[in-house]
Amino acid sequence: MEKENATRYARQIALPEIGDAGQQKLQNARVLVIGAGGLGCPVLQNMAATGVGFIGIVDGDVVEETNLHRQLLYTLKDCGNNKAAVAAKAILALNPDVVVTVFSEYFNQQNAFEIVQDYQIIVDCTDTIAVRYLINDVAVAKKIPVVYASIYKFEGQVSVFNYKNGSSYRCLFPETESLSAVPNCVISGVLGVLPNTLGLFQATEVLKIILEIGDVLSGKLLLYDALRYQTQIINFQKNPKEIEKGLVNGLSILKQNATKPEENLSQEAFFEKGNQSDCLIIDVREIHEEPKWYGSNVVNVPLTALENYTKQLHKNQQIVLFCQTGQRSQSALNYFKREGFTQIFHLEKGIQSIEGHFINN
Repeated sequence: MEKENATRYARQIALPEIGDAGQQKLQNARVLVIGAGGLGCPVLQNMAATGVGFIGIVDGDVVEETNLHRQLLYTLKDCGNNKAAVAAKAILALNPDVVVTVFSEYFNQQNAFEIVQDYQIIVDCTDTIAVRYLINDVAVAKKIPVVYASIYKFEGQVSVFNYKNGSSYRCLFPETESLSAVPNCVISGVLGVLPNTLGLFQATEVLKIILEIGDVLSGKLLLYDALRYQTQIINFQKNPKEIEKGLVNGLSILKQNATKPEENLSQEAFFEKGNQSDCLIIDVREIHEEPKWYGSNVVNVPLTALENYTKQLHKNQQIVLFCQTGQRSQSALNYFKREGFTQIFHLEKGIQSIEGHFINN
């Protein structure tokens, strides 16, 4: 290790559990962070600071002013810019020795295997249940451990999945067919410091895995209550059937990628579909959410009401889904596909990506 780097990490190297050999492990490590929001920011910041050598950042979202109270890599001048790109610049300013790869796109079935192929650990910093299942299934198929966290208002949870042939996300959360179980992350609210706390927990698990020290949270779910400053660890069992389900799904996605039609619509493709009279456009946001998209073939059906609405639709109906950022519409798309619908699409980056192009009837 170079003298400059040895000086930077001197206090860390002084730990007997790390030393020069451990610091070299960190320098050689390849970690993929999916989501550069509230959880992703502290994960990225701390991994870069401790010397994780190769970091991938996946996020198709842009910085908004509402992010700034908790996503501390960003400033007001970053608003409107891609999160992954801005986060990369911020952590390179913190540690220019880190090699950062930017994926300025949402993690989806079409790009998942290409993105994860060079990484040894995945950090799930997303807030969308459908994407969490996708991350799980791809990770199981590729035998990559996943460090997971989620937050809700004043509480959070952390675990490690697929570690040394251990339990998976599906073991803890078997997939439900009900869309009512999908939370609306946009409107639920969160205490600003909470994701930073949980992100630190995630970063700690990443370092433990790389350094092979301590007890990794595999088969364990850590619960954190910020208001009462309480933590609890719950043990859960490995479920071979759920692991097999994830493996089959992951391999199926890998197999179909070459021939699968593109279901994630760009702005231009969305406009083209919207002009087709036989195409049904479904806004899956809540009724009060703005901005509105108006048209004779547009209906507003909130995500929680979508199951009943689908009963009146033909399985071959061409349907385009959209929400604010593309995350809830992705969940809806996955549900439609499970129900056997054959022509389902969604606006990948949500209605926020086409502001200034609204149709008013």
